[in-house]
Amino acid sequence: MARTTPGPHPDLLAAKELVYDPCGFICSPPVPEAESAEYAAHAFTLDGLAVRFRAARTTPTKAGQFVTLWQRSPGGPIRPFDTADPVDLFVVAARDGDRTGQFVFSMDALHRNGVVSADGSGGKRAFRVYPPWVAAPNRQASAAQAWQLDHFLPLPLAGPGALARARELYRPRAARGA
Repeated sequence: MARTTPGPHPDLLAAKELVYDPCGFICSPPVPEAESAEYAAHAFTLDGLAVRFRAARTTPTKAGQFVTLWQRSPGGPIRPFDTADPVDLFVVAARDGDRTGQFVFSMDALHRNGVVSADGSGGKRAFRVYPPWVAAPNRQASAAQAWQLDHFLPLPLAGPGALARARELYRPRAARGA
């Protein structure tokens, strides 16, 4: 069921409070993306990097969580994000009861793993994320979880190195203009 309360999704507000503010990141006001409202889609900048936010959803019959990652092309149909699009980071919030965190994917990481297209070829309009608390049910899910966990940030941040890890994920070396 879609949220009807105005304003950013609670997981986006939590990211600002638990990650962006403690790291000293400068965050522009999030702008909702109406066509992906079911996944709490927002666009904003973080220290000058273009970010797209989504909240993943649990589905009743499959492990992991599902999230859409597409935009409408000028001609009308939807398409996967492309490496030429002006986006640096894709943040996908994941939650299961008290367990919460976010995947912070660079454009390059999603391209290497077939999620975003290059020159209009390949890519996906949606995919599954597998947080660390999910038991991957098969080899394909295990392979996806293996690369995805390199981009996972548990929340709240805890332990030595947590802020450094957040800064590392949110400042990818391959970011445009960095």
